Amino acid sequence: MYRERIISLDEGKQKEISLIHWDDGTRCLRRKDLIDILYAAFPPGTVKFGYQLESIKLDPPSTKPVLRFIDGSSIVAKVVIGCEGGKSIIANFLNLKPTKTFPLCSIRGLTNYPNGHSYGHEVTRFKKDDIVVGRVPINDNLVYWFCSPPGIPKDEKVWKDNEVLRQSTLELIRDYPQEIYEMIKNTDIQSLSLTHLRYRAPWDLLTGTFRKGTVTVAGDAMHVMGPFLGQGGSAGLEDAVVLARIMAISGLNNAVEEAFDLFIKQRRMRVVRLSLQTYLTGMLLSTSSRLKKIIYIMLLILLFHNRNSHLDYDCGDL
Repeated sequence: MYRERIISLDEGKQKEISLIHWDDGTRCLRRKDLIDILYAAFPPGTVKFGYQLESIKLDPPSTKPVLRFIDGSSIVAKVVIGCEGGKSIIANFLNLKPTKTFPLCSIRGLTNYPNGHSYGHEVTRFKKDDIVVGRVPINDNLVYWFCSPPGIPKDEKVWKDNEVLRQSTLELIRDYPQEIYEMIKNTDIQSLSLTHLRYRAPWDLLTGTFRKGTVTVAGDAMHVMGPFLGQGGSAGLEDAVVLARIMAISGLNNAVEEAFDLFIKQRRMRVVRLSLQTYLTGMLLSTSSRLKKIIYIMLLILLFHNRNSHLDYDCGDL
């Protein structure tokens, strides 16, 4: 059983304003752990790290995609699936419209408790004024946390120096409970990051062309979205399952383009709905206009009356 709590700290008082129980919900894990598990499943030599893509073009005689990397090397590929994030070069090659930015950023980190913590399976959000701090246990010793500051930091040092970022975050939450202050103070400094939140507009997902020849996109390159529902990574895994299932049937040598078209058809409305719900939630959190808040809330109620609809989804077996 998982729980989610939202705690208001306004006016110097701690008030719990929501308590939700569910059987299937948030699962938090380190990206590195997931990459290590996936990497271990491939034959040796299949995966190469440290190759940064510079450009992609189609070879005129064969129409095969040619990938060029910043070290000067290149690969002529049969199939290309771009999964390189919100600033995807593959997405640009497919002429997808540029991603947009929320008027929000997020500070994230990991804190290890050598003797264990007492938070259990509980997602907790603390809110004071315009600052939100979230805490999500990964296991009995490791906790993931995030902080949403009230604006975009202008100081370049905050973006580049993790120690400056930690001190700036501690200054933001100096009036929070001691356990939150200590959590951020003791965080693994190498895990700290500050991200300007980006998204691909839902209406662009509805009309975008996600294939050119044997080139397509998946994951954030296709549908980068804000973290407000915590479904970006999950949607990427869903993409992988659906695409692998379709490719296993069609094979790499036959009907690749048709397979990609089927993949896009099966995934489009799922990611449009996820992105729209995430977009409305993000705009609700970022606006100070009471009228706009009411509009976003009404749209969320009208379009997503089941607040867990994004979780009640099965992409099928691999």
